[in-house]
Amino acid sequence: MPVLDVLLSGQLLFAALVTGALYALVALGLNLVYGTMRVLNVAHGDLVMLGAYGAFYGWTLAGVSPLAAVPLVAAVGGLAGYGIYRGVFRRLLAAGALNAARLEGNSLLLFFGISIILQNVAALLFTPNLQGYQYLSDVVRIGNVSMTMNRIAALLIAGTACIGVAVFLGRSITGLAMRAVIEKREAAYVVGVNVDSVQAFSFVIGFGTAALGGVLISMLEQFSPFSGFPFTIAGFIVIILGGLGNLTAGLVAALLLGVIETYGVALTSANLRSVLLYGAFVGALLLFPRGVFTRATRL
Repeated sequence: MPVLDVLLSGQLLFAALVTGALYALVALGLNLVYGTMRVLNVAHGDLVMLGAYGAFYGWTLAGVSPLAAVPLVAAVGGLAGYGIYRGVFRRLLAAGALNAARLEGNSLLLFFGISIILQNVAALLFTPNLQGYQYLSDVVRIGNVSMTMNRIAALLIAGTACIGVAVFLGRSITGLAMRAVIEKREAAYVVGVNVDSVQAFSFVIGFGTAALGGVLISMLEQFSPFSGFPFTIAGFIVIILGGLGNLTAGLVAALLLGVIETYGVALTSANLRSVLLYGAFVGALLLFPRGVFTRATRL
């Protein structure tokens, strides 16, 4: 296919929008957790993986529609996040007023251990084989663009969730408190913000949105216990490009990453998907360490 035809393809544009919306949803929780606590959750993609398995077994064993499972899986993910914060990270934070560098290092090691445990337990319980199912696979055509209903649903739900969280952070008291902690943690504490509650809530949203993303992703592609890490990398790319706590810029960065991956695969090979993703990660670190959209208005 000629390069110009690829660039002007409505089919690829739709695919890039879907991918970008899912990356934005995954990065949203990662951004909130790191922004409020400065902990590096390298197990974030494994939460996506577990959400995918929740939808898969709900559909194949109990006949529960993945769309109907969305609120349940997200709620279970949020409760897991609250439990991990109260049981592990609250103690870590209270264990002597750790400086930022030590906290990030400890959290990196802790989440890395959690990631390994989750992957291997999932492989033991679910087998390491790829899993998948068909749901809402009917094709809708608009002009020359063919769209499956599951991709339309994923785009709408992911986009709505991202916009909803952005509005919540920009309009509600709790959301404004979260923004204050992200931007000026010490100042927020001084003016009376309950930092502990904000941190717990960021874990709830972060884990819940990751599990939600897993449900949506499970409708579109196959997955295994080891398929979560690329989504962690995608989340970090979005944060690097958009800037910490900048959700509007993060959405733009996620869409940009979706375009890079989708069009890059179309112009090269599907086998290079990981190369494109990790290449974007390295490029973002080298070229835009402070973010491309750091001057954008925050939400």
